[in-house]
Amino acid sequence: MSMDRRNALKNIIGITTVAAGATLVPSFSAQAAPALEPKQRLKYARLDPAAVAAIAYREDVRSLGCMYQVFHAIVEALANSDSDDAEKFANIPTALSVYGGGGVAGQGTVCGNNNATGMLYSILSINGEAPKSLGKVSAYYEQTMLPRNDEAFLTAVGATKEDFDAKVAVQTEAHSLLCHASLTRWSDAAGIPISAKGMRCQLLSASIAWRTVELLNAELAGDDISAIPGDTAETSECLGCHTKGENPMGNASVMAHMECDTCHGNL
Repeated sequence: MSMDRRNALKNIIGITTVAAGATLVPSFSAQAAPALEPKQRLKYARLDPAAVAAIAYREDVRSLGCMYQVFHAIVEALANSDSDDAEKFANIPTALSVYGGGGVAGQGTVCGNNNATGMLYSILSINGEAPKSLGKVSAYYEQTMLPRNDEAFLTAVGATKEDFDAKVAVQTEAHSLLCHASLTRWSDAAGIPISAKGMRCQLLSASIAWRTVELLNAELAGDDISAIPGDTAETSECLGCHTKGENPMGNASVMAHMECDTCHGNL
């Protein structure tokens, strides 16, 4: 092999030559340490829900999908907060969350809003502990007439009631954590094809970003969140026997806090 080919090969595989002895060192060894180690948690700081929702609906953010809207908006806000870990939040590559748009790369499975909050809650620390309100966010997504269309919300994100009426038309309850179920319910109610879902989904993500921050703020303040809706009465009744562990009645075990009748009918 010629010297020129050797040099070319070294450039391709990223090996650098260090003086005095020509020690070979992989170029990636000089890279900065990752912003987050596995199972590491970063300190949450109080945020303004309206400001976070505005980030989520910002043009350069909303065009990249629902999961990115929620995850990026909250991480960006924390990177600019007074959190002790603000610099680490700033180093999180939020672009990785783009994959979740449209129910994971457009497949219509788990909605990116729920995917985003799951990812977010796995890296946050509130008063030294993991946050406990994820189920409340999921319940809000399932059980609330969304997206929000009140004046305070629309003004905060920079949208208008006229645009909402024309492009979204109606609010709907998802009754599911799945993208296709949520979208189909809305499309049927609004009489608008799913191909025109843009503003509906973008405002939905801004709504979830706002509510997520409200719940995280409540936890940070030490508020009692037990009265905030979580599992429905029907789901709680089912989970009395159908748990993820063994049970004396011999019923099949489950591991879910989704609304049961989404899949099992009106139980």
